[in-house]
Amino acid sequence: MESLKWLSKDDASVQVKMSQVKQVGLLAAGCQPWNKDVCAASGDRFAYCATLAIYVYQLDHRYNEFKLQAIMSEHKKTITAISWCPHNPEVFASASADNLLIIWNVAEQKTVARLDNTKGIPASLSWCWNASDGVAFVSHRGPLYIWTISGPDSGVTVHKEAHSFLSDICLFRWHPVKKGKVVFGHTDGSLSIFQPGSKNQKHVLRPESLEGTDEEDPITALEWDPLSTDYLLVANLHNGIRLVDSESLSCITTFSFPSAAASVQCLAWVPSAPGMFITGDSQVGVLRIWNVSRSTPLDNFKLKKTGFHALHVLNSPLAKKSLSNTISPTKNHYTSSTSEAVPPPMLSQNRAFSLPPGHAVCCFMDGGVGLYDMGVKKWDFLRDLGHVETIFDCKFKPDDPNILATASFDGTIKVWDINTMTAVYTSPGNEGVVYSLSWAPGDLNCIAGATSRNGAFIWDVKKGKMITRFNEHGKNGIFCIAWSHKDSKRIATCSGDGFCIIRTIDGKVLHKYKHPAAVFGCDWSQNNKDMIATGCEDKNVRVYYLATSSDQPLKVFTGHTAKVFHVRWSPLREGILCSGSDDGTVRIWDYTQDACINVLSGHTAPVRGLMWNTEVPYLLTSGSWDYTIRVWDTRDGTSLDTVYDHGADVYGLTCHPSRPFTMASCSRDSTVRLWSLTPLIAPLLVNILTEHSWDDIIGNTDRAMVPGAPPLLCGKVSRDIKQELDKLSSDVRVKKLRLFSECFSPPGGSHNLWDLVAVMNGQDDSLLPQNYGQGIMHMRHLVRFKTSEAQELTIVKMSKFGGGIGAPSKEERLKDAAEIHLRLGQIQRYCELMVELGEWDKALSVAPGVSMKYWKKLMQRRADQLMQEGNDDVIPYCIATGDVKKLVTFFMSRGQLKEALLVAQGACEGNIHVPQTFAVNHTANTDSDDADGYSGLLHCVCKELAEWYFQDGRAVLAACCHLAVDNVELAMATLIRGNELELAVCAGTVLGERASRTTHYVLELLARKYMTTATWDLAAHLLQMIPENEILLAKLCAFYPGSTSEINELHEKCSLPSLEECTDLAESANSEGDIIQAVKYYLLSPEPEKALPIGITYVKEQLSSPVWMMESLYPVLDLMSYIRTDRLILPKSSEDRNELLILCGYIGALLAISRQYYSIVPALYEYTSQLLKRRDVAIPLQIEQLSVELEAWRACSHSLSKGLEDTPYTPPSEAQKEEYAKLLNRIREEPLKGLQGTDYVTGSNLPSHSEVQISCFTGLRIQGPVFFLEDGKSAISLNDALMWAKVNPFSPLGTGIRINPF
Repeated sequence: MESLKWLSKDDASVQVKMSQVKQVGLLAAGCQPWNKDVCAASGDRFAYCATLAIYVYQLDHRYNEFKLQAIMSEHKKTITAISWCPHNPEVFASASADNLLIIWNVAEQKTVARLDNTKGIPASLSWCWNASDGVAFVSHRGPLYIWTISGPDSGVTVHKEAHSFLSDICLFRWHPVKKGKVVFGHTDGSLSIFQPGSKNQKHVLRPESLEGTDEEDPITALEWDPLSTDYLLVANLHNGIRLVDSESLSCITTFSFPSAAASVQCLAWVPSAPGMFITGDSQVGVLRIWNVSRSTPLDNFKLKKTGFHALHVLNSPLAKKSLSNTISPTKNHYTSSTSEAVPPPMLSQNRAFSLPPGHAVCCFMDGGVGLYDMGVKKWDFLRDLGHVETIFDCKFKPDDPNILATASFDGTIKVWDINTMTAVYTSPGNEGVVYSLSWAPGDLNCIAGATSRNGAFIWDVKKGKMITRFNEHGKNGIFCIAWSHKDSKRIATCSGDGFCIIRTIDGKVLHKYKHPAAVFGCDWSQNNKDMIATGCEDKNVRVYYLATSSDQPLKVFTGHTAKVFHVRWSPLREGILCSGSDDGTVRIWDYTQDACINVLSGHTAPVRGLMWNTEVPYLLTSGSWDYTIRVWDTRDGTSLDTVYDHGADVYGLTCHPSRPFTMASCSRDSTVRLWSLTPLIAPLLVNILTEHSWDDIIGNTDRAMVPGAPPLLCGKVSRDIKQELDKLSSDVRVKKLRLFSECFSPPGGSHNLWDLVAVMNGQDDSLLPQNYGQGIMHMRHLVRFKTSEAQELTIVKMSKFGGGIGAPSKEERLKDAAEIHLRLGQIQRYCELMVELGEWDKALSVAPGVSMKYWKKLMQRRADQLMQEGNDDVIPYCIATGDVKKLVTFFMSRGQLKEALLVAQGACEGNIHVPQTFAVNHTANTDSDDADGYSGLLHCVCKELAEWYFQDGRAVLAACCHLAVDNVELAMATLIRGNELELAVCAGTVLGERASRTTHYVLELLARKYMTTATWDLAAHLLQMIPENEILLAKLCAFYPGSTSEINELHEKCSLPSLEECTDLAESANSEGDIIQAVKYYLLSPEPEKALPIGITYVKEQLSSPVWMMESLYPVLDLMSYIRTDRLILPKSSEDRNELLILCGYIGALLAISRQYYSIVPALYEYTSQLLKRRDVAIPLQIEQLSVELEAWRACSHSLSKGLEDTPYTPPSEAQKEEYAKLLNRIREEPLKGLQGTDYVTGSNLPSHSEVQISCFTGLRIQGPVFFLEDGKSAISLNDALMWAKVNPFSPLGTGIRINPF
């Protein structure tokens, strides 16, 4: 680890900047269908391109699944090709239509090199095999350029022969083994082959049927045979696939397709199975598996309705891992889907070839991207229907806030479920560009869309078709469409033709308002149904009144110095509207005063997205072409926060209807992101928690708009909550905490969490919400709900389920039903359904689980036909034989935690038995032993599932997993480790006694969060909710930096003696030798620095004893750390300060070891030894001793920590074991259950583009939220900052300032 260069003596008053708006969700884009080489893979990563961004996924070995690791969006024009470096898995190259080539380093997520003028658009690019840092690229007719990135010969050279082609190049491929050999595929269907030392061959090997014609039949795929130097697979769009010999220029095999209609779009060799390759059809998503020795496919799977665009086989990284997998001996016992192929035991004629193992990255024409496991024939992951282009607009559905619609440059509107982050519907497409969308009011389920050349339309989402078109603007682009929510018959559009047109939904034009130039934005007033505002290219904002016949505006607002784009009326303040302009400002206008009342400056580029908050009247959010989102306080025009996470222009912003502090944004980086604005108004939730009067929570807009006043809720959501609470007679507090907690939390589990809390508090099951069964259920409901789900699947007739995307067939539904019955141990139902599906073998194999008699009956029904194939279906056998443990382990080893959970719960409820083949006098006890074993298993699975959610940055859902098995302490601990403190207090308060210990700890952390200038009172109120709070309140008062009278007032509120009395109490305690009381009262006295020598002397004495224990000195040290900062940094306290910082650093390191905060232990040790080196102190700690301890910890904890996988493992020496045991013995902290392990806040795993910060702890790039230290420059990850603050309150910069990352 690099020595910490960050112990600064900087000024303490620097304000720390940390983004408060939290990123809580991300919708990734799909893969673009325009260019060929848009998907690539290397080792355990794969990447694909949307139009302007590259998405990189990485395998998480622990769960065997791929996770989004990075989004790279440096290109400003369409990306045309990407290529992964064959010699260095960290590096890949990408090219774009603005003649730009970029070399990326994936791990550091930064550009390594750029080539700006590529002389023509690179249509294809590829690393030169054998030349470690050369990238070759070619545009349509050549020549082939080679760019050497570094070294003595860096620069661009032209290939000597590869130029002057007669037909455009579709793609080219270097030979992976034969140096310098390269093949080009052309649009006329021919190939050109070059290799050093032999004659070059241009335009050879056209398919025979094309000879002598000038028809085009472009090459769609080209791949060298990995096992030969000369063979090459070629696919032509119409003439299919050939295996050709590049030396003799002859065709070896022509492969034939089952139907003449099939045409190949892409192909790939399967590296793990010699001679095998796969192809994807261009019309329909059929994946075909071939072997070079046969001219017909071995197998065909229809994976999707839409055609393939690109295919790439991952070189199975999972197999390597499982060999070195030392976690459990049983794990290797199950071959993972990608371990080396073992042929099935009995092969029929058709199956002489086993399916190749491996994963295929599949990209489809509609933007879908997935990873298909060919061995077990299932999707490992499928991102269906992503947008592939800039998203211009996004809107939540007014009557169903879980639904979000987006409009894009790619000509479609898509509708998403934001809880699962998946697409549910997509509009037919081919609309040119869709600039804007507007939901119909209420539950009409229609969306109005505005396009660049096809006018406007109304799309019926459920029916999936266009029901109306409006063509009044002709072929002119329509930039904005707005469906009036006060009068649902009216729709307004504004267009490049200078008109804002208002018509009824059946097309009758009511008004045509002519502007002097293009109109970009319009918005209906939320208070007056006849008022609409527009934004125009002539820099003006206009307001029109529909109730008059005049077509002149009622008001014209001038002031912007460039074109006005969007306008938005305030939902809470009548007559107030805002406008965003290309001049980079947002202006606030007051319609009643005819004036601009504020100008918000800060964006450095045109402003696009605009959104008023629907609860706090002064909060306004804007998005801009400068890639940022800003949140403004419009009372004084200050920018409260700036979010840098998007990688390109931010176009649309929308507010969640029932969670007013959750917003969505969309951008040219083709993502939709979800944000929580709650941190900006956090004190409100504390007012609710600490039972303040309604006046401190809900107010009118006039009170809220007073400059500097604390935030108040003034909107409909809060009014509805209050009305609901006013109706209740009992449990008001519980309901109040739940309703407000949900209103403030982003989606993503808080609703689920509260349902579970209610179940645990004994709520009647009839009150469970309808969608309860879709979330994480309490264990006592799991089997019941899943059974009824299975029944429904069996009964429902097809008609009901027409329509949705990929509606399941009857067979699929019966299969799903059968699967559920099976996992619940309802075996007979499963068998009957299997028989109905003709899957006799499955039915038979589990029938004995019902009874031997039933099995015989089935045998007779099946006597005439017997199984043809042995099948490796572990599942039914395990269930029938009652081998629960094996099945659960099997599921867990494959990362299928939810499946494991179902089985374990089924077993706990006694549904799964070991069948008795002969009568045994069974003693009663084994059943209960089984039940105990199963229950342990269930808890273990729940823990794993929770950990999976937690590592995925979803702490709230992780907590739900623990609550589902009544594990309150672990659930609370998970919320704390995810820093969901407010939610934890609300839930803990409602759970009462069961959660009291953890709730008190959270209250303590929350109080630390609010120990800031404006909110001391809140901190005091929080601490007063803890029963034994005297010492806690003393710490709060000791740290409070007010004037004498203010301090005395706070002392009084906290029932502590006044400053003067404290001096007397301190002196008497000191003379009696009561250290803790003496330190406490001195800290509360007018001269708090007097506490330091007393406390520090005591701690040093303790440390000098060979058998000192943490518990004897920690309370004193912790208390001293609350000394007022202004007193601690006085020059006269410098010696005491240095000693206090060193002691806190050392004890912090030990606490971090006991809490398993692996990532910060080395930093704490390093910090302590740096301070010991640089500052003149007399402390019984030796630098040498510190490094011995650190090394002992490293050696002994290596097996536990995940972060150090790559370093070679050396077992600890005896001396190290002894040293480590001594350390642990000293610490013996009684931590709250479950608080061990690293912190991981929501959103830690979401890629963001904010300036890439390097952690001063590790020197590596910070993933997830960043925390800036007090010098405003040094950064650490928020997760590290939280852990540091929990074990050592002082800043890592050694200034004596306390850090507050909570």
